Amino acid sequence: MAQKMTDEEWRAFVSQGTRTGKLSTVRADGSPHVTPIWFVLDGNEVVFNTGKSSVKGRNLVRDGRVALCVDVDRPPYDFVVLQGIARISEDLEELRHWAGRIGARYMGEERAEEFGARNGVPGELLVRVTIEKVLAEKSVAD
Repeated sequence: MAQKMTDEEWRAFVSQGTRTGKLSTVRADGSPHVTPIWFVLDGNEVVFNTGKSSVKGRNLVRDGRVALCVDVDRPPYDFVVLQGIARISEDLEELRHWAGRIGARYMGEERAEEFGARNGVPGELLVRVTIEKVLAEKSVAD
């Protein structure tokens, strides 16, 4: 039977290893757009970057509402859904810093600088989502 995760449990769960998130944004016609993302937690915010001209980038600039799902697709099936409002920054120093931290999580510390340089450039957006709602359950299939 599913059990609710504590605050500490869901934060550890979404930050574990290289788990990706599935980000849902709102298209101009109101329909959802879902795409996988690399991200890190920073306190009560989810931080990621994306191209300004990408579908999710355009969606976020227009409408900052998002939902992010992180899950394990094998028994006993755990998941976390985070909802909130995105804030966008194009500050290159800040973007490069966070792109490096995200790169370190997913590609290893030895490649952090490379990913910071690659993704901390004009045309990229730094996105910070303030977490407003959390749905986190573990052992869904038990």
